[in-house]
Amino acid sequence: MSRKLIRKRMDKPIIEPSQGIILISEPSLQDYYFKQSVVLLAEHSREGTFGVIINKPVEMRLPEIFEDMQEFDFRVFLGGPVKNDSVFFIHTLGDVSGSLKIMEGLYWGGDLNTVKSCIRKGLINENHIRFFVGYAGWHPQQLEREIGENSWVLSHTTAKEVINNRPEALWSNYLKHMGHDYAIWANYPSDPTLN
Repeated sequence: MSRKLIRKRMDKPIIEPSQGIILISEPSLQDYYFKQSVVLLAEHSREGTFGVIINKPVEMRLPEIFEDMQEFDFRVFLGGPVKNDSVFFIHTLGDVSGSLKIMEGLYWGGDLNTVKSCIRKGLINENHIRFFVGYAGWHPQQLEREIGENSWVLSHTTAKEVINNRPEALWSNYLKHMGHDYAIWANYPSDPTLN
């Protein structure tokens, strides 16, 4: 897994944030939602930006959200601080009606009834879909300001890396593959006051 860094820092090239890019929080970012987070950008435009945190599963499981899905014990993830009373999903199912293509092989949302039907038929498992409570959102130019304040490192990713069997390790794994300077950050304690 080679990483191509896309924000100028430590003599790397600058590329603007865009759909399908991931944000990797810098160790100094201590916000409850974004501390040691990896955020997938689902859309980035003049009107703003939104995406989901892809490395923070919560204790909740899918049957706690959908009463008609009791037999499917899928994990649920903390997507972000916006609309955290709502459920969102990303998937590798292709063009489900109403879905938004994020990158090759990865889509945002779509018709939930179609997705539920595919799960019941055994056509979808946790290697194809992720459910999130809430999402991360930025007003126009807000994300650019945060990047300028060194809150985020940007990198490319793939659908396979996003739908990962070890999501809790994503933050440190991405950093380790971005070169020596960033690999040091991967060992940064989640609570530096305990160090």
